[in-house]
Amino acid sequence: MKTISVAGTGYVGLSNAIILAQHNKVFAVDIIPEKVEMINSKKSPIVDKEIEEYLAEKQLDLTATTDAEAAYKQSDIVVISTPTNYDEEKNYFDTSSVESVIEQVLRINPDAVMIVKSTVPVGFTEEMRKKFGAENLLFSPEFLREGRALYDNLYPSRIIVGVPKGVEKLEKAAHNFAELLQQGAIKENIPTLFLNPTEAEAVKLFANTYLALRVSYFNELDSYAELNGLNAKEIIEGVCLDPRIGSHYNNPSFGYGGYCLPKDTKQLLANYENVPQNIIEAIVKANHTRKDLVADRILEKAGKPNPVVGIYRLIMKSGSDNFRQSAIQGVMKRLQSKGAVLVIYEPTLKESEFFGCNVIRDFDEFVRMSDVITANRMTEQLEVCSDKVYTRDIFSRD
Repeated sequence: MKTISVAGTGYVGLSNAIILAQHNKVFAVDIIPEKVEMINSKKSPIVDKEIEEYLAEKQLDLTATTDAEAAYKQSDIVVISTPTNYDEEKNYFDTSSVESVIEQVLRINPDAVMIVKSTVPVGFTEEMRKKFGAENLLFSPEFLREGRALYDNLYPSRIIVGVPKGVEKLEKAAHNFAELLQQGAIKENIPTLFLNPTEAEAVKLFANTYLALRVSYFNELDSYAELNGLNAKEIIEGVCLDPRIGSHYNNPSFGYGGYCLPKDTKQLLANYENVPQNIIEAIVKANHTRKDLVADRILEKAGKPNPVVGIYRLIMKSGSDNFRQSAIQGVMKRLQSKGAVLVIYEPTLKESEFFGCNVIRDFDEFVRMSDVITANRMTEQLEVCSDKVYTRDIFSRD
């Protein structure tokens, strides 16, 4: 049994804290007191069905705290899962929160093994090892879906730990950490890889960029079909019966979004600064092009100048409360620039305004106000006003 601190209690941090707290003593460290209070009250600060159930029902040795110093001092392992937002000006991830934790742990407990789970640029771990003399620093990428974060840790597709080769102490620590993740999972015989940290960092960015590529491909197929009066569903079904292609990630949308894909594709493109490429840049550009087209088609459906466009939900997918970088927000900006007046129906929002747009609480009023309603994904609720709805949701699923 280990004593482990997890820095950051977002989707990655909280799901990892729960997995590890089944068999170890775990401190979930956060700077937001409200999140700490909720976790200690066995409530989830994020929307994830499995997380909510585990917190409420399972016997976990899990304590949330804002006292990082006390937590790190007691810990054998510190898992770092703080945010790394993309800095548009620097054209790079903002890794300041991760670096801050590394410095803090080195000061408080230099013997602790640090595992970075935040997404970082390729080469970051080795850079930090040199910058801070952080010998006990490893990297382990996450492959989680929003709203299914704990499930994807209970049934992981793979476990990857980045560790410098030939350093016996660190290789042992890497294997021990992988065993802790395997112990907390329900799935057995999980494919487990031990790579150099830089290769492990590259795996995360290339995996997410491929997913963005696939989303973009089927969106562009859909654009072609829509503008040429073809049945996109029939084309996609015919294409995807090829077992080499398959039927996953093939439902058209307003673009890829969420916390990971937009920033990870941009970061990978930045890492290609001195490497010839065409595809990576095209993936980033394709998302902008798709949103341009979607905005134009919404206005065409409205059929009048300066229409009232109803924005049905900001969240990326069902079962999530997260609308960071959701594709609809890019469409909203384009609609506003073309003179549309926007009203928003989003039950998870507490504010009365978002993006300078009114948030409407009553669904019937929202429908009455809207000349056209845009929905990235259809729901039963929208069936009563389907004649007003613009969506490219062909398969009625995320």
